[in-house]
Amino acid sequence: MLCPIKLDRHPHVLAAYTDDMATTHLQGKLVHTIGELPAHGTQAPEFTVVGSNLEDIQLSTYAGYRIVLNIFPSVDTGICATSVRTFNQHAATLENTRVLCISHDLPFALQRFCAAEGIDNVTVASAFRSDFANLYGVRLIDSPLKDLCARSIIILDTSGIVRYTQLVNEIRQDPDYEQALAALARIPA
Repeated sequence: MLCPIKLDRHPHVLAAYTDDMATTHLQGKLVHTIGELPAHGTQAPEFTVVGSNLEDIQLSTYAGYRIVLNIFPSVDTGICATSVRTFNQHAATLENTRVLCISHDLPFALQRFCAAEGIDNVTVASAFRSDFANLYGVRLIDSPLKDLCARSIIILDTSGIVRYTQLVNEIRQDPDYEQALAALARIPA
């Protein structure tokens, strides 16, 4: 069995791996992710996350739909909550599209948020017992948000091929919704 390396305790190991990692920022300070977002034109890796009802949700459940993955650190922050609200508003009008909002929040917190906000056009899911963040290269490996997901958007076509990615450059900023929705509009439903 492999033993995970605590990168914050071994800065020389972190330095050796940073060439293969994407970066973002938190309050202007450089933050590394575990890897890169899936490459454009590649098949999205299969994953399992946990829905707000504690049931497993698999990517393959949405085969045949365009899929928007709205990935963020925690619904308990203003920007993350705004991203869920924004995609919930747009999802009602998106043809043959499913929006999955994924964070490391516990399913109970996601359920509470959705109930309080009237969120019903997107699916919220937790990666708390999943390798999703590693598979998709979005796990933050340093900073106070270490082990949470980096703010990003990934859009898949109806065959599960990655057609758009956006890793937000500053975690405390909104993603570019207009750019993401324009990219989605270019993908046949």
